[in-house]
Amino acid sequence: MDDLEYWLALNSLTDIGPVTARRLLSACGGPGNIFRMSFDELRRIEGVGEHRARSITGFKGWDAVRREADSIAERRITVLTINDERYPRPLRAMQSAPVVLYMKGDLRDVDKYAVSIVGSRRATAYGMEVAEKISYRLASKGLTVVSGMARGIDTASHKGALKAGGRTVAVMGSGLDVPYPASNRGLMNAIAGSGAVISEFPLGTLPNKENFPRRNRIISALSLGVIVVEATLDSGSLITVAYALEQGREVFAVPGNVTSRNSRGTNDLIKKGARLVESAEDVIRELGPQIKGILREDRQNEKEALSAMTEDEKMLYSYLSTGPKHIDSIIRETDTSTAKALSILLGLELKGIVRQTEGKHFSLN
Repeated sequence: MDDLEYWLALNSLTDIGPVTARRLLSACGGPGNIFRMSFDELRRIEGVGEHRARSITGFKGWDAVRREADSIAERRITVLTINDERYPRPLRAMQSAPVVLYMKGDLRDVDKYAVSIVGSRRATAYGMEVAEKISYRLASKGLTVVSGMARGIDTASHKGALKAGGRTVAVMGSGLDVPYPASNRGLMNAIAGSGAVISEFPLGTLPNKENFPRRNRIISALSLGVIVVEATLDSGSLITVAYALEQGREVFAVPGNVTSRNSRGTNDLIKKGARLVESAEDVIRELGPQIKGILREDRQNEKEALSAMTEDEKMLYSYLSTGPKHIDSIIRETDTSTAKALSILLGLELKGIVRQTEGKHFSLN
């Protein structure tokens, strides 16, 4: 049994959360020792008790653990344990920090200069545009953009950072082998190539509703501040705000249309003292002392951010205009399959050449 398998086994115990896991590690000295201890020794550790001690001593999931370890190797997933020097320091400082992080891509020291952007899954065109523009600008200045890879504001935020050629980190509420939503699989791969996709959940974990509030503490912990773009009064984004306040992070909110349900949460945050944000510059000014010296100079030519198009991209590009065209029209005009067209359009979108709007409409930026 190698050390990784003991870490995976500890992380798979559903009745032992991060706080108890850290107590066990502190008392036992390592994950292997936890599973070697007797029932009586374990139950005397603070916060463990008889039920959890029985779960550990009676653990029978070793075959599943070995299969997960094999899958991790096959998928080239990195596992960061809380004892790993590469484990993000801002997250380690949190009492409820996960003892295991699964990662595709890489986390770098520069990622400590990060800003989270969160908001509604059912975002309006206004919200999507604002999120993407703020994200693009923050990333182009050298800040890492953190979000949750969900539909709506999260997706727009990651895409903005990618278009700027910057770094972005996605924190998932499912296993890394279960992209959610499934339509964001291509986006997930792009994020892994320009930052990292991370999860505290074992492989195979489905995107269950209860996972998302839990993952929100990681989104806020990895950031200097959290920007909320569109949120209802009962939005999960407000859970991220609560964590941010608890962790001493800055909270920013984008004002919205007073008649829109999607703006009630953000406007209420502003009433309660959140910093009003109209642009990335508002955030940069507020975080000034914390990010001093790391900001990039503005590009003289924003076209430098665009990569050369492939022949397939040039073909689709020639059929697009500044007015929106539906995917069905694009497919008919170019005689391209739906899957291929969407893949090419995603590539153009990530390069900042094409914009997607509601209902699968595409236009040139």
